[in-house]
Amino acid sequence: MDQKKYPFKDRDVNWLSFNERVLQEAEDQSNPLYERLKFLAIFSSNLDEFFRVRVSRLRQIKKIDKKLRKKLALKPNKQVKEILQRVKNQQERFGQIFHRQLIPELAKHNTYLVQETNFDFNQQAFVTEYFISKVLPLITSEIVDLSKPKSVFLENNKLYFLVTFEEQDSFGLINIPSDDLGRFVCLPTKNNNTYIAFLDDIIQLNIDQIFDNQKIKGSFEIKLSRDAELYIDDEFEGVLAEKIKESLSQRNDGQPTRLLFDSSMPKEVKKRARNFFGLGKIDMMPGGKYHNFSDFFSFPDPTNNPFLHYPPATEIKHKSFDNNTDYFDVISKGDQLVHFPYMSFDYVQNFIDQAATDEWVTEIKISLYRVAKQSELTTSLLKALENGKKVTVFVEAKARFDEENNLKWGKIFEEKGAMVFYSYPKIKVHSKILLINRKQKNTIASYAYIGTGNFNAKTSQIYCDHGLFTSNPEITKDLIEVFEVLSSKMILPRPKNLLISPFTTRDTFEKLINTEISNAKNGKKAGIKAKLNSLEDKSIIKKLYEANAAGVKIELLVRGFSCLIPGLEGISENITATSIIDRYLEHGRIYYFENNGNPKLYIGSADWMTRNLDKRIEVLVPIIDDNCKHELIQILHIQLNDNTKARILDFEENNYYKKKMDEKPSIQSQYQIREYLEERHSPKSTLSKQYL
Repeated sequence: MDQKKYPFKDRDVNWLSFNERVLQEAEDQSNPLYERLKFLAIFSSNLDEFFRVRVSRLRQIKKIDKKLRKKLALKPNKQVKEILQRVKNQQERFGQIFHRQLIPELAKHNTYLVQETNFDFNQQAFVTEYFISKVLPLITSEIVDLSKPKSVFLENNKLYFLVTFEEQDSFGLINIPSDDLGRFVCLPTKNNNTYIAFLDDIIQLNIDQIFDNQKIKGSFEIKLSRDAELYIDDEFEGVLAEKIKESLSQRNDGQPTRLLFDSSMPKEVKKRARNFFGLGKIDMMPGGKYHNFSDFFSFPDPTNNPFLHYPPATEIKHKSFDNNTDYFDVISKGDQLVHFPYMSFDYVQNFIDQAATDEWVTEIKISLYRVAKQSELTTSLLKALENGKKVTVFVEAKARFDEENNLKWGKIFEEKGAMVFYSYPKIKVHSKILLINRKQKNTIASYAYIGTGNFNAKTSQIYCDHGLFTSNPEITKDLIEVFEVLSSKMILPRPKNLLISPFTTRDTFEKLINTEISNAKNGKKAGIKAKLNSLEDKSIIKKLYEANAAGVKIELLVRGFSCLIPGLEGISENITATSIIDRYLEHGRIYYFENNGNPKLYIGSADWMTRNLDKRIEVLVPIIDDNCKHELIQILHIQLNDNTKARILDFEENNYYKKKMDEKPSIQSQYQIREYLEERHSPKSTLSKQYL
């Protein structure tokens, strides 16, 4: 492929632009104060995972023979250097937001984050007692002999103090037990003011009690991130699920990818620490005094001030399901869409629960990618087994960071009598699908649910996703084949309507794009609109560039990273791309093809990424029902017209906000979608208001 003719952005570098948009939300004064703190927590959590997964991957590439790297045009060193510089700049901005904006804002609301140097007499007495009674029993400290490098193991993403002494042949290490005590401690109130301290500062104040026989020179907070990928030497030997279970311990033992340290650490101390832990210069990342800002998800608000948080969001009642408790009756009369978090995940859980007790239901089949630790859904599946239903569960054993919990539930379901299937070698099952078989009129009728998000009630409250309930035989017949593949009863499905990766999704998308190209060349209506999490597959991007050259107008809404460069003259001038970061995490995938005025519309679990098209089992479903199609198109159009939280994705990666035209109203799509759904599902809905 000609790189000059078809330019692509580096996915890892561009991902940092996505995380910068999260940082923008922490800066945005229109967001409530505590929500801005949470965006800092999201930024920090995202960055930790990025280093554990993506940067660790680049480090693995560095191990490839240099000649082969050159032949494959792989430049991991250059990428890592660019990544580290961008991260450094973002962390400096992060510090300015925290110290110059959010700390003063907290003070305006009589909440003070007190450092150890500013404790007054009473506060010192309180934290000293707290340290002795609560903290000290959980402290693990040791003095490290610097002549014995790598003799101490730092746990992944745990906080420590590195302590220096007058004698330079050793230093001390102290754990910060925030997992046990929480990161923040509320101090006694005074004059109606709230005072909060970092657990770190309480330890700092009392650090002499830990090393009472040493003359302490300095102490500096550090955190080591380790490789999060599970490297299974040969996936084709033995039971894959068991291998993954055995490999989970590697996650904490993985190769170091970043040592985050207090930037006030002297140069000579930094050098000694780097040599002792066996790190390269590129692994050292200066930061602020405090690390692990993901702990700000639980930053206390003893005042319970509602104005410092998003207002509570009421759940929209689904017109059809709320007027009829018999879900089979509702779905048999027509397809139904649900939208999270605007609607309750209970609609999915209630459907499974009804199936568990319905005397005519014979079988339930479901794929679980991220299983909740405990939920009504899993309880209903166990109830179905107790009631003699045949239950088949496909558990993805390679869902990153959820492997252990998924395997635990797989074992529980097996013990209760379910047929449980696990991951395939070299492929993940990422689809969000449910199939229920029911006896009706001397035949077996099938009911299905296909979604863009996981079967997880907790994440459905913060992830924007869509799900389709249907009993349309054109859909359920294809879904039966998907489960035949998952249970190893079929090798190659032949779906007529569903898009199934890695079998038909890529080819179908390319045909759909080719149709738009042909229509544009022949003067017919043509256009492509797509909402997705990430855009990376070079073949799809090339097709979109070809569609651009044919005059197809393309509107993209990409939450995360995108390797496509829009707005380039002669290459992508007909392509626009925006990204929305707001109260909820945009997670749904919607694909729209104009098709000469008869639009084709799909939702499902797959992004336009190579892994989703070729290396995972994914399912996308066509929206056939006219009411559902209208509803989803309205939602897509609202989001594409967002001019409040949408950022423009361009070559320079400036993340400029999309400007509102003077004659246009302000549109903040997540709130406008709520208004639209409230009116659409109102019992007296007329939908007189225009939402496009």
